[in-house]
Amino acid sequence: MDQVKALEAAILERAHRLASEYRQRAERSRDNILRDAHQRLRLREEREVLISKAQADRTYRRMVQANELKLQKEMDHLRWNLVEGVRERLGDLMQSLANDEARYLPLMSDLLGRGADEIERKELTAEVNARDQERFRPVWEQFSRKAAPDKQILLSSSPINTLGGILVRSNDNRIRVDNTFEGRMERLRGSLQQTIIERLLPGGIENGI
Repeated sequence: MDQVKALEAAILERAHRLASEYRQRAERSRDNILRDAHQRLRLREEREVLISKAQADRTYRRMVQANELKLQKEMDHLRWNLVEGVRERLGDLMQSLANDEARYLPLMSDLLGRGADEIERKELTAEVNARDQERFRPVWEQFSRKAAPDKQILLSSSPINTLGGILVRSNDNRIRVDNTFEGRMERLRGSLQQTIIERLLPGGIENGI
């Protein structure tokens, strides 16, 4: 009986030790699983935060770009209005200049001479508005000879629609030099717009508003 009890005791002790070892293994496994799960959860949270941040950055950039485009559109519209406003005033100034013969007649002589020099033809035709036709018709021969001594320039009987200035062309109408106010303003459109912007907004339109 003592041997049987001793065997049972040994078996129970062995079972207890094995149970303890398995419990410790299970606890270690559980700790490892929990640690791995926590690590995976942390990595997932970090990844989701990065994804959310990237999405937020993209949304923010889109909003900034949209606002920049809107602002640029508004500035372009404002720039256009400013330039057109000045151009309208230039038209008024050209009209005033055309009314001042002391300044206008020398200018017309210069424009006529420049236009004639650019066309390699001896016989040319000049076109002006109706008011200048009445103004120059009585003195045209003398006026044109003084402006372009080496050319024969006929004053057209058909007026053109212009504030002032003169259009010179070959008689076959193949070569034209438009020295009307509108023609010269059109050729100077780019530099004229730049000058207007620089004078109106010396620091640039972004800093001038």
